[in-house]
Amino acid sequence: MRLQCALLALAVTKLSAQSTQTGRGPVEWPVYGGGPESMRYSSLTQINRDNVKHLEVAWTFDASDAIERSELEVNPIVVNGVLYATTVSLHTIALDAATGELLWRFDPYHGRNVRGGGGRTRGVVYWSDGRDQRIFVAVHQFLYALDARTGRPITTFGAGGRIDLRDRLRPGEKLMVSLGTPGIVYQDLLIIGSRTAESLPTPPGDVRAYDVRTGALRWTFHTIPRPGEFGYDTWPKDAWTYIGAANNWAGMSLDLKRGLVFVPTGSAADDYYGANRAGDNLFANSLIALQAETGERVWHFQFVRHDIWDRDLPAPPNLVTVRRNGRLIDAVAQTTKSGHVFLFERETGTPLFPIRYRKYPKSDVEGEVTADSQPLPLVPEPFARQQLTEDMLTDRAPEAHRAVLERFRAMRSGGQFVPGSLQGTIVFPGLDGGAEWGGAAFDPETSVLYVNANEMAWIVTLVEATPPAATTVSGKELYAEHCGGCHRVDMRGDPPTYPSLLDLTDRLATPEIRAVIEDGSGTMPGFARLGPNALSAIQRHILTGEPTQTRVTATVASPIDQKYRSRLERFLDPDGYPAVKPPWGTLSAIDLSTGKYLWKIPLGEYRELAAQGITNTGCENYGGPVVTAGGLVFIGATNYDNRFRAFDKATGALLWETTLPAAGNATPATYEVNGRQFVVIATSSGKSQERTPARYIAFALDLPR
Repeated sequence: MRLQCALLALAVTKLSAQSTQTGRGPVEWPVYGGGPESMRYSSLTQINRDNVKHLEVAWTFDASDAIERSELEVNPIVVNGVLYATTVSLHTIALDAATGELLWRFDPYHGRNVRGGGGRTRGVVYWSDGRDQRIFVAVHQFLYALDARTGRPITTFGAGGRIDLRDRLRPGEKLMVSLGTPGIVYQDLLIIGSRTAESLPTPPGDVRAYDVRTGALRWTFHTIPRPGEFGYDTWPKDAWTYIGAANNWAGMSLDLKRGLVFVPTGSAADDYYGANRAGDNLFANSLIALQAETGERVWHFQFVRHDIWDRDLPAPPNLVTVRRNGRLIDAVAQTTKSGHVFLFERETGTPLFPIRYRKYPKSDVEGEVTADSQPLPLVPEPFARQQLTEDMLTDRAPEAHRAVLERFRAMRSGGQFVPGSLQGTIVFPGLDGGAEWGGAAFDPETSVLYVNANEMAWIVTLVEATPPAATTVSGKELYAEHCGGCHRVDMRGDPPTYPSLLDLTDRLATPEIRAVIEDGSGTMPGFARLGPNALSAIQRHILTGEPTQTRVTATVASPIDQKYRSRLERFLDPDGYPAVKPPWGTLSAIDLSTGKYLWKIPLGEYRELAAQGITNTGCENYGGPVVTAGGLVFIGATNYDNRFRAFDKATGALLWETTLPAAGNATPATYEVNGRQFVVIATSSGKSQERTPARYIAFALDLPR
């Protein structure tokens, strides 16, 4: 084993030396999003407008771990000619960035088979002090520190090479929490957010900084303020003891010069009904500028007060420089699920475009108290449509139009911030945006922001919850009460957000299914509080469809038990296409110095509709763009055509496209090794019903030898 590790370390050193011999070393992609500023920009020009049409596959790497249907959303990083990423099962891998050759692999399960994939993680973190080189990676509730040369855990970090992210979040609790998007390094600190459930019980979304060498906790910022902390008066007095989330799941951006870390947060749990968290709920749905060294708040802006629409801030903000009145201003640009761009002066948080606070209808649902106003920017104009009206309903086919019109007239659709209702409220853009987790790309040469968006409508319906009581109920009833709102009563779910539970044993072993029901996973809360009888009844119903009567003991009423729960679904026509007219997905270019659009185009299409001559519709897309000095915008993202495209950044003209083996639901990375520029993207079938191995695919020009 020692000999193998020594050889791997030698290989990494050799790659670094080869890069240096080219004269200027590699241009890397060392941080999630390309750099701490989250610009997703590269100064490389080898691949450009003139030659991009000649791109070809340079190498591929199978990251599926033999799992047929899987989701891979990773934005790889590249340091010293080595590409670091994760596989579907959350193995960490190091590849020769020029060839795709595996240098090392870290298996956190030590050979144990993990059926159905290890969970969603979007990347890893690299740190070095010049001698020590480390990779930090999250696997469920654990954060590992690995030797970047060998992949072996660094045993002096935490307990045997890892720390438990559940620790020290709230006194007396150890609820499930994970890390979906990698953190960010400032000096000798690793600053992280968390991924929590979207309903209670779930832990608070504390932002934490750990010592990169020891794993010791150095500071914590409470996103749900505790007594005596700023913002405490925007919550019920004991909310910090039971409310969860308000978490940074989307990642962060860092101003190294100023020592400021910019932290976007999501909504508090429960996402759609907040009777137990009356108030504006600061610091949920906020952009928070913190001193990176201490965690002290410098400024903040709250985008949604008392969120009941799941309007999380979906991606790290872009740290940008814009021109105003002849001078350059360092700023921070935040995209939103509602389809807006907010722009702030970086040091003070002063808005650079006017923001208006507008009045919206109050909730008529018992117990709910909505905020009196919400902020929206006047400039730039939204990059997604803001209100679904009858004239916007699909006209793809007469039957489809009639079906969606009938349903539309039975629901509420009043635009942004219309409260949830018992008959169903349309949220448009939908729960996945507008902007989403792939993030926007910023070109510092031109001050242009490139942002892709979804234009899908969703429906949020509040349903009355059964009050806790000692009674005999069936597993079917328990499932409908606690699981049906997301996974549907027929267990078909609403993929990709809420997976189907049909044929679940093809993906998970029975003990794994029980563990997920009991402990939760990702954005799903655990249901251990229901007791073992209820859990067994729910599990049996999921696996067999049998109702299974069981005696459920009454539970003591607590602040997390509420009168209403939510049922969520996409608004689709009877054939499964969006209920609105196209475009269903877009890519926009916005000049942040002026707030004006350079161009806007549909992004993606449905292959079966294109075959019928219905093209340029756009489609749902997940994963973001990358912009280069070579004049290009690279983006995959599209769900239904599996394309990877390059556009002219000045005009939006399509210059190159290729069909991937599966959707590129990830943000690409571009880098140079040995004088050759590569563009790499992760592909997977997790957001579709296809069964295609997950891969990393790198493209390059065929340069003369």
